[in-house]
Amino acid sequence: MKFCSHCGESVSEKIPYGDTRMRFVCGHCETIHYQNPRIVAGCLAVHQQQVLLCRRAIEPRRGFWTLPAGYMENGETTEEAALRETWEEANARVRSQELYMLFNLPHINQVYMFFRAELSDLSFFAGEESLEVRLFDEADIPWDELAFPTIGKTLKQYFQDRQSNHFPVRMSDIVYKPGQQRRVL
Repeated sequence: MKFCSHCGESVSEKIPYGDTRMRFVCGHCETIHYQNPRIVAGCLAVHQQQVLLCRRAIEPRRGFWTLPAGYMENGETTEEAALRETWEEANARVRSQELYMLFNLPHINQVYMFFRAELSDLSFFAGEESLEVRLFDEADIPWDELAFPTIGKTLKQYFQDRQSNHFPVRMSDIVYKPGQQRRVL
């Protein structure tokens, strides 16, 4: 950040009085510009023994498979964001959604929230951000072509939990250290 979004003057990084973190602060109007994590919400949409995946039509990871998910918008709940993203990416309607997986990704300032849900019908089709949308059995999932670590971890946990038909809310941290190679799964 170079300029204040309040008055347009330049900002500098410093620790404001009473704070413990570096922030962008305007030297002119003294506005503190907080930068907070972005929330990604989506659905693990299922139909019988299959899960719905979308092949991404946009970067990052264009051409790779993902669960329908995206950034939460102001003025919506996490559940509303998950439903909206499922509609936008897969034109899919879901019901009986319950929070299932939560991932903290502090190295990229993101929090992922996936809701487990049932497809309301099978009239889904690729939205503008998807090249294709398909239902997959566990054996047919393109594990080597998944877009993000959160997707592989969510799917593996779902198939494991499905064996006992017990789906507790789960939370996990995905942390990378400088110089560590990042893997998709």
